[in-house]
Amino acid sequence: MPNERLRGSLASAGLTVDRLAEIVGVDPKTVERWVSKDRIPRRAHRAATASVLKADELYLWPGLLDDTREKSASIAEFVALYPHRGAVPIHLWSSLLEQARDCVDILIYAGLFFMDGTPDIAKTLIRKGEDGTRVRLVLGDPNSEAVALRGAEEGVFDGVAARVRLSLTHLQGAMNQPGIDIRLQSATLYNSIYRFDDTLLANSHVYGAPASQSPVIHIQRVPGGRLFDHYLTSFEKVWSQSAPATGKGAA
Repeated sequence: MPNERLRGSLASAGLTVDRLAEIVGVDPKTVERWVSKDRIPRRAHRAATASVLKADELYLWPGLLDDTREKSASIAEFVALYPHRGAVPIHLWSSLLEQARDCVDILIYAGLFFMDGTPDIAKTLIRKGEDGTRVRLVLGDPNSEAVALRGAEEGVFDGVAARVRLSLTHLQGAMNQPGIDIRLQSATLYNSIYRFDDTLLANSHVYGAPASQSPVIHIQRVPGGRLFDHYLTSFEKVWSQSAPATGKGAA
């Protein structure tokens, strides 16, 4: 049975089977089987294809919902669900940052609690960068419509932009340091993402409530799972649209 969703997405994107195969790095016959026989690609190829076609993997391959191995791995990724951010053990944030060796990726509007809760945050990040850890932080542009809207939704109006500026003040000493990249973005965020190597905390954003009062999901990456990579893909998309914080929006 053919995969009409994949066929239609290819047509909408103006791509041929051969061109998609070239972009993703597989044989054209492989892509043809994806389309004509509804074969489900390997995870890396699925992610690349979904990115190229700007479509969700579950839309392109609804059969993933029946993949018991992937469901089992995704369940294994789930560590804990905290009803609000205050329920996260206070030591967890600092210990995850301290233990990270390869990468720290943080996507937030302001994340002021994290800055305030990490003594000498700039020095800590500088030390991580010097030790070879890649550090990427993306904050909301305090002058953007998205930050203004988030402030209005929370009922604090200019309060969110003010918190962003305070966080940028905390981070000032770490800007332009080796291994550290601090950027601003103007997209609407539905989660704040805190990634430390293979551990990720996702703090959901609920309309009318601050992130501090909203649930946090604790995820540990497991081979074959989908949850961790799903959130990481979101981070990467926002990262690709962001701009260096220095000299932009911090005033």
